[in-house]
Amino acid sequence: MNLIKSVLIVTGAGSGIGRQVALQGARDGAAVIASDINAATLEETKQMGDKEGLQIEVYTLDVADKKAVSDFAEAIIPQLKGQKLLLVNNAGVGLFSGNFYNTSQDDFEWLININLWGVIRMTKAFYPYFIKQNEGHIVNLSSVFGLGGFANQTAYCTAKFGVRGFTEALRMELIGTNIYTTCVHPGGIKTNIMRSATPKGPELTEAMHLKAIATFDKVAMTTPEKAARLILNAVKRKKQRLVIGNDGRAIDSITRLFPVAYSKIFKRKMDKAFKV
Repeated sequence: MNLIKSVLIVTGAGSGIGRQVALQGARDGAAVIASDINAATLEETKQMGDKEGLQIEVYTLDVADKKAVSDFAEAIIPQLKGQKLLLVNNAGVGLFSGNFYNTSQDDFEWLININLWGVIRMTKAFYPYFIKQNEGHIVNLSSVFGLGGFANQTAYCTAKFGVRGFTEALRMELIGTNIYTTCVHPGGIKTNIMRSATPKGPELTEAMHLKAIATFDKVAMTTPEKAARLILNAVKRKKQRLVIGNDGRAIDSITRLFPVAYSKIFKRKMDKAFKV
């Protein structure tokens, strides 16, 4: 099954999973509209597509900007002309700030504004089109941090649990329609999210950040290419929940089996892994 006669909109398409979803979606026949806040990396995605003769349009977009998202939708929707829409809300950031006590409210709000509100804004902006057409697919990137709460990731977990709840609520509302949702929970993916998460908390040091990067690189076993393929396959199969990676499936299982005790189980492992 291919994606011919579909329009695929991808946020955060300047790198990582988003870039691969854009490229692979175009290879599968979709007309791709790729967006990212970083114009330079987004252009790299387009150039990669151009070398293969792929149909990829690019738009610089900050999903944290309510008006920018609204303007983007107003510009794109008239171009869709009744085609099936696939929306992949992938854009997101990381925050390396330590525990909740040491995480500033400004930093907390900054992450929520991108990782959660960005998903809500994009979905809301294109939702009237989905409803009018009574078909399409909305893919929202949560995380394994949307399956369990982890120390020193209060902001990220809050956002990713929010994405999960939002997507699952839409799933129920859309029963009986031809509009589908997929909530994606990736485990460790080989992207730059940990490197780009600048240390901000007063208790953190550069050594701790480097240790976190090294540990993440060791456990992040899934490539963005594989993650993107699994996401697009989920769309084709109308699969509404996707956990990616052996680590993701392990966390999913443990949090289900031990809904309270998992906190102590994972804390012991994290204390050992991130000890400097």
